[in-house]
Amino acid sequence: MRDLKIPEQRHPEKARRPDNAQPKKPDWIRVKAPTSREYMETRNIMRENKLVTVCEEAGCPNVGECWSQGHATMMIMGEVCTRACTFCNIATGKPPEELDAFEPGRVAHAVEKLGLNHVVITSVDRDDVEDGGAEHFAQTIRAIRHRSPSTTIEILTPDFIRCGPEALEVVVAAKPDVFNHNLETVPGLYPEVRPGARYFHSLRLLQRVKELDPTIFTKSGIMVGLGEDRQSVIQVMEDMRAADIDFLTIGQYLQPTPKHHAVDRFVHPDEFASYERTAFNKGFLMASASPLTRSSYHAGDDFARLRENRMKRLSQA
Repeated sequence: MRDLKIPEQRHPEKARRPDNAQPKKPDWIRVKAPTSREYMETRNIMRENKLVTVCEEAGCPNVGECWSQGHATMMIMGEVCTRACTFCNIATGKPPEELDAFEPGRVAHAVEKLGLNHVVITSVDRDDVEDGGAEHFAQTIRAIRHRSPSTTIEILTPDFIRCGPEALEVVVAAKPDVFNHNLETVPGLYPEVRPGARYFHSLRLLQRVKELDPTIFTKSGIMVGLGEDRQSVIQVMEDMRAADIDFLTIGQYLQPTPKHHAVDRFVHPDEFASYERTAFNKGFLMASASPLTRSSYHAGDDFARLRENRMKRLSQA
């Protein structure tokens, strides 16, 4: 039995990789350890409903702030991912269990108990499942709609690269408010950073969401500090806008362990601010770029701004 709390067992495919030095974090990227009562209440609700969160599994630096506000990003379909991206701290390998048919109901119960106005649901990659977990996503969306009809739903999905086109259609038909799929990095770094994925497949996935249902907001994000340059980031922005993506997030890559991809550099907050201005100038409805930006960071507030910006643009058309 694997113990996923032990790094060597969490990432067996990385065990033989040479160690990469983990540089000291600059002052602008440090956060306080979570201690609040509200944090513990959110944690207890997750435990009571036997739910996994990407906040914990990926080692998100914002977990204290978000959980103190009752916001947790729930990760469905287990805690073991079939991919082995070199940046990610989620456990990898062959998932030990089938999909849990009762999980959508437990997620919906937790959303109701937390009283969320906006919820983000993500997952591991499940290449061992025929539809990549598409129907499981759809069932989770429907369960939340049933228990909390006023809650807006944001999903952060895998790429469904080994599935037929009907997999994406199943998820889109469930009508999430936001469909997010992260490109993660610039195309030139995919072989090293995201070897199981394909840049243009991910881009096309998001474009097709809009073709299937133009009312759904599309969203994607990348990390910087992996070895990219500014021009390659700008090109990703251009590619996203060509695919009609509404919302862009850019955050600093943080190296989980010495076996993961090395941090190339810590990007200064001024550079993030420049990226955000550039994104808005290129026509994104919403953009968030800062060292601590993550896909679901401030997702509820950002969704409100996203919807407002769409209405403004439509009124000006």
